[in-house]
Amino acid sequence: MKIIAMIPARYSASRFPGKLMKDLGGKPVILRTYEAALHTNLFDDVYIVTDSDVIFKTIDNLGGKAIMSKTAHECGSDRIAEAVENIEADIVINVQGDEPFIDEVSLTKLIDVFKKDTKKEIDLASLKVQITNKEDIENPNNVKVITDVDNLAIYFSRSVIPFHRDKDVNVKYYKHKGVYAFRKQALLDFYKTPMTPLEAAEKIEAIRYQEIGKKIKMVETDVEAVGIDTPEDLEKAIQFLKS
Repeated sequence: MKIIAMIPARYSASRFPGKLMKDLGGKPVILRTYEAALHTNLFDDVYIVTDSDVIFKTIDNLGGKAIMSKTAHECGSDRIAEAVENIEADIVINVQGDEPFIDEVSLTKLIDVFKKDTKKEIDLASLKVQITNKEDIENPNNVKVITDVDNLAIYFSRSVIPFHRDKDVNVKYYKHKGVYAFRKQALLDFYKTPMTPLEAAEKIEAIRYQEIGKKIKMVETDVEAVGIDTPEDLEKAIQFLKS
């Protein structure tokens, strides 16, 4: 089973433009992420997939593997699918470009889903983390997920799911972390399908996979990665690196 990592890397970002090229301890954020993915030794190959000449040249000049997107894409799955179409791989892991401190334990759990799936019934695996704070639960920026007894995703939403009608029942809430492991064919099927109605309503790409019949196995983690979405996050990352 050939396992590769794809790191989608857009230069523009609404909250923090150019964040992937910001300095983090003497190296750009995206280079830190790329090197961290290599050092896990979990992957047969690691690629950066970008729309930016600057990011492409930074990785390419240092001997890394970078792929330039041919077209503009609205989501990471589309960007990765275009890049992976002509690459030999069985499993593709989407590593977040703005999370340079890679959670190796959680990535290993995602890979293990496919190693145990001898009948090849699972199309994707992704991460969920329990949330208990009322503000986090009600925040529409946090995508929530509910699963069945086998931890297969039932639905993703920006709304509060499940609705806690009976207060005598103990309800747990889970946030979806946008780290995916795909079978290559699931990625290609996603890419060839136009945006689906529920996906368009919620603006959650995972829903398109569900709407075209793909099975998503959710893996629980208690690790909250150090992501870089704002200048303040970058300062925290710099301090984390020093420690």
